[in-house]
Amino acid sequence: MRHSTRTPGSGRRRRAALLAVSALAAGLLPLTTAGPAAAADPAPVAVDRFEGEVPFASQPAEGLFTWGSDADDPPKLELRERADAPEGAKVLEGAYDISGYGGFTHDYAADQPAHDWSAHRGIRFWWDGDGSGRKIAFELKDGGAHGEASELWTTSFTDDFTGWKQVELPFTQFAYRTDYQPVGGIDHVLGLDRMWGYALTLPVGTKSRFALDHVELYGKADQSLRAQVATDAAVYPVKEGGSARVRLSVTTTGNVPIADDVTVEYATEGGTATSGKDYTPVTGEVTFPAGTASGAAKSVTVTTSRDGDQAENAETIPLKLTVTGAKAPAETPQVVIDAHGLPYLDKKLPVRKRVADLVSRMSLAEKAGQMTQAERGAVGTGGDVAAYDLGSLLSGGGSTPTPNTAEAWAAMVNGFQLRTRATRFQIPLIYGVDAVHGHNNLAGATVMPHNIGIGATRDPRLAEKTGAVTASEVRATGVPWDFAPCLCVTRDERWGRSYESFGEDPALVESMETMIQGFQGRADGGDLDRGDKVLATAKHYVGDGGTTYGSSTTGTYTIDQGVTTVTRQELDAVHLAPFGEAVRRGVGTVMPSYSSLDIVGDDQGPVKMHANGAMINGELKGKLGFDGFVISDWDGINQIPGDYASDVRTSVTAGVDMVMAPYAYKEFRDDLVAEVTAGRVTQRRVDDAVSRILTQKFRLGLFEKPYADTSRIDDIGGAAHRAVARQAAAESQVLLKNDGGVLPLKTSQKVYVAGSNADDLGNQTGGWTITWQGQSGTHTDGTTILQAMKKAAPDATVAYSKDASAPTAGYDVGVVVVGETPYAEGIGDVGNGNDLELTAADQAAVDRVCGAMKCVVLMVSGRPQLIGDRLGAIDGLVASWLPGTEGDGVADVLYGKRPFTGQLPVTWPKSQAQLPINVGDAAYDPQFPYGYGLTTLTKTPGGGAHTLTALAAAARHAHDATAGRALVGTARLIVQEKAGGTVTPGWAKPFATADHLALTGDYAGAIAQLITAYKEA
Repeated sequence: MRHSTRTPGSGRRRRAALLAVSALAAGLLPLTTAGPAAAADPAPVAVDRFEGEVPFASQPAEGLFTWGSDADDPPKLELRERADAPEGAKVLEGAYDISGYGGFTHDYAADQPAHDWSAHRGIRFWWDGDGSGRKIAFELKDGGAHGEASELWTTSFTDDFTGWKQVELPFTQFAYRTDYQPVGGIDHVLGLDRMWGYALTLPVGTKSRFALDHVELYGKADQSLRAQVATDAAVYPVKEGGSARVRLSVTTTGNVPIADDVTVEYATEGGTATSGKDYTPVTGEVTFPAGTASGAAKSVTVTTSRDGDQAENAETIPLKLTVTGAKAPAETPQVVIDAHGLPYLDKKLPVRKRVADLVSRMSLAEKAGQMTQAERGAVGTGGDVAAYDLGSLLSGGGSTPTPNTAEAWAAMVNGFQLRTRATRFQIPLIYGVDAVHGHNNLAGATVMPHNIGIGATRDPRLAEKTGAVTASEVRATGVPWDFAPCLCVTRDERWGRSYESFGEDPALVESMETMIQGFQGRADGGDLDRGDKVLATAKHYVGDGGTTYGSSTTGTYTIDQGVTTVTRQELDAVHLAPFGEAVRRGVGTVMPSYSSLDIVGDDQGPVKMHANGAMINGELKGKLGFDGFVISDWDGINQIPGDYASDVRTSVTAGVDMVMAPYAYKEFRDDLVAEVTAGRVTQRRVDDAVSRILTQKFRLGLFEKPYADTSRIDDIGGAAHRAVARQAAAESQVLLKNDGGVLPLKTSQKVYVAGSNADDLGNQTGGWTITWQGQSGTHTDGTTILQAMKKAAPDATVAYSKDASAPTAGYDVGVVVVGETPYAEGIGDVGNGNDLELTAADQAAVDRVCGAMKCVVLMVSGRPQLIGDRLGAIDGLVASWLPGTEGDGVADVLYGKRPFTGQLPVTWPKSQAQLPINVGDAAYDPQFPYGYGLTTLTKTPGGGAHTLTALAAAARHAHDATAGRALVGTARLIVQEKAGGTVTPGWAKPFATADHLALTGDYAGAIAQLITAYKEA
C-alpha cells in the first residue's frame, strides 16, 4: 500500500492533502477586515514590503520561493511597480494555473535567529481581490529548526471583493495542520516566539493572477492566544451509575503565570442522555485568578444514575464550557454512559451471534462508517471518528506520533479508541499499519530483513518467528492490524516492489507463508485476542508481481501498478496459488492490488483489481472460501475509471469491504450511503461487508479490550527480538562466489572495508523504514555491517574508507559493501530514475579494492545488481539483500560464526535485457540460477554421480519434508561443486527447476533434475 502525504514527488498524495487543507480552511472563521488600532497597541512591524528588500531565494538563505506538485504548478512571481500600490512603489504579483497544489513561501534565513511575533494580535496584508469567491490558505511556520522544518498552522481568507483590501488574520484563527506536517509536529502550540515566515497556497483548477503588498504584524497580543483552557480528555466513558471527573487546566505559552483572570462557566446540556433520569445536571463556574501558575487544574464532576433499563445504547452528556480570558478547548467534552446489557456485548455468545445482533441495530450511516478507513493525519485529534462512525484508522508510511516512541504510539491509538466510546454502540476502531519487515514505522523497533531476504533463508520456521516478533511489537503499541505479508510473486526485477516479495517462485512464496501464523497464531483466529498477535493481510491480490514493463500509467512509474497479462493457467499456477494458501492459513484480511489483470482469451481486457468482482467475489470469496474482509489499498478505488461515486459503487459491489480513503473518508462514507439509498449498492452487500469487519474485531477481542496492552512494550527492540532479526539476516546471506575459500574471514586478518553501504543503516534497512521511501543515514537503532565487523574482530584491524581512497597496502583482504539506496513502490521502478547498475562511486570502490587485494563484494540491495563484467576480479560475492537493523547477522557469516546457507529467491540476470527471467522459462541463461547458493556449513560429500544415484533412491521413499529437503540439499552441493562457478544454460535450467520441485515436495523429481545438471556441468 501507499504512504501518507509526506514525501516530495508524491503528487497524488499531496493533492489529497490539499483537498483536506481546503476542507479545513472552508470551516474556519471568515476574514476580518482592518479596524482601528487600540491605543495601547504596539506599532505594526513590517514583514514584507516587496520593495526588493527580500530576494527570490530559498533555504538556507532568506527569501521568497515557489513550490508545486509538478513543473507547471509553482506560480510565476515578480516584483512590479504599480501606481496603486497600497504601500511603497512595488507589489508582489503572480500568475498561476495549478492542477495539483502550488503556492509560495517567505522563509527567514535558517542560519539566523527565528523572529518573535508573540507581542502582536495577528498578521495583515493588502490583497488585490477579483471577487472570485475562492479561498486562499495562509500558513504560518512556527518553531522547529528553520522554515522547512517547522510546525505549520493554517487559516484562510476569501477573495470575495474587488480591488485592494487590507485583510487581517488574528493568530487565534490559525489551526494546526493535521493533514501534513514536514516534521510531524514539535509541540502543537502556536508559540509565536520562534517564527520562520509564512506561505500562501493558491486555488486549484483555475488560471488566474494575484497581487499582494505590505505584510505586517499588528495589534496587541490577546491573552486568549497565550493562555488556553484544556480538558484532560474529549470523552469520559463511565458505567451506568458512575461518575466522571472532568479536569480543567489552564496553560500558557512559555509556562508563565496568567496575567488576567480566566473563568470557565460549565453546564451539562444536550446529548442523548436524559437530564434528571440518566444523570444529575450540573452548572457552575471555575475561576483561575491572575497569577495562577501555568498547568493549574480544577475539576468538575458529573454523576450518572441507574435508570432501571437493563439494556441500552451508549448515551452522551456534553459539558458545555464558556471561557473568558483564555482560548477555550477545541471541542466540548462529553461524558458517556457506556452501552450495556445488549447481546453483542456478551462475550459468552458465539461471534456470529454477536455480529448478527450488532448489525441488526446499526443504521446505514453507521454501517458505511464501519466500511471507511481514514489516515490518522486527516482526522486531527479524532473528533471525526465519532462524527462519521469510522471503523478504522491507519498510519501510512512515515505517519507517526511525535515523539516517535512506543509509548506515544500507544497513547495515540488509545486516544483515537477513546473517541469510539462517544458513539451509540461503541464499536472499537481497528488500527492498521504497514509493518512489512518489523514495526518499521517505529523508531527503535526491531527491523527484519525485507521479504526477499526471508525468501533467501528457505526457512519457514524462521519466517514464522519473524512474524511473531513483528506482531508482538506492533500489538504492544496498540495496533492490532498489520498490512502484511506481501504474497506477490516477483517476475521482473525492474519492479520497485521486488524486495517485498519472498521470490519469483510461487512454491517459495507459499512455503514462507508460515509468517501468517507468526502474525495471527492459529488458523481459526483463536489466538487473535492475545496481546502479541495481530490480524494479517495478504497482499496484493492478485498478480501485482507480474505487471508488464511499460504498462503502468501512474505518473512516471514504468511497471508498478501496471497490467498483468496472463493465461488463466498462469494466473492460477503463479499468482493465485499463494492466496489459496493464505486462506487455508486463516489470513484475516486481503488487500487488492493497484494493478490491472488481463486474462488472455476472456475478452474483458485489463480490469483494475479494485473493480474486479470476478476475482474478489467470485474467486477469493467464492471458490477459495475467504471469510475475512477485503481492504482496499491507499486511495485504490480512485484509480477505477469514472467519478468517485461510481468508484464507490463499483468497488463495493466487486467485494471490497473496507475502503482506505485516507483523506476522502467523508466523501466515501457519504457517497456509499447515497449509493445504497438510491439502490445502486445493495443493503445485503453492505451487511455482508460490515459483518466481515465486525467478525475480525470480535476475534481480536477489541470489544473487551480496545486499548493498548503495553505489558510487552519493553520487549520492543529488545535483545530477544533482535536475536531473531540477527538470525534472519545471517540466514538470508547468499554466497554466490568463494574462490580460494576467501570466506569465512579470520579474526586475525587485516581487513580493508569500503563501499557506500558498509556503514549506512538506512541503506541497509531500505524502503518502508521510518518513512515510506526510507532514507540513507541513521534514523533508527541498529548496527551497520562495518560496526558489526569491528565487533566480530575486536583485536584485528578493520579499516574503513567509503570511497576506497585511503591507501590499500598492507591488508589481507578487502570487503566492499555496495548496492542500492532506499526506495519504495514505483519510485524504485527501473526506468524511473533507477537501473540495476552500481553507481560510478561503487564501481570505482570495487575496482580499486579488488585490484589491490583479495576481495569480497557484498551486495546490499532489494534486487540483483548487474556485476558480471567485474565478476572475474572478485574473489567472493554475497547477495546480502536488505538485512535490516542487525548488521551483526551479516558479520556472523562473514567471520564464520554462522555458515552461509542462503539460496537465491530470484534469478540473478546477466543483463537488464534478459528481464524478465524466471525459473521455468524455456530459454534460461542467468548469471546465477534461482536456488543457487554456496555454503560454508559442511564439506561437499564425495562420490559424485554414484552418491547422487543413492540420494535419488532415498528421495523416492522420503515422505517427511525435513528429510526430503536434506537429501535435495546434499545433492545440490554436489552439483554446485562440480560446476565450479561455471553457469551454462544447460546446467542452470535443471538446477533451478530442482529447487522449485523440492519446494513442492517432489524430492525425487528434484534430484532427477540435479542429476541432469550434474551431467551438464
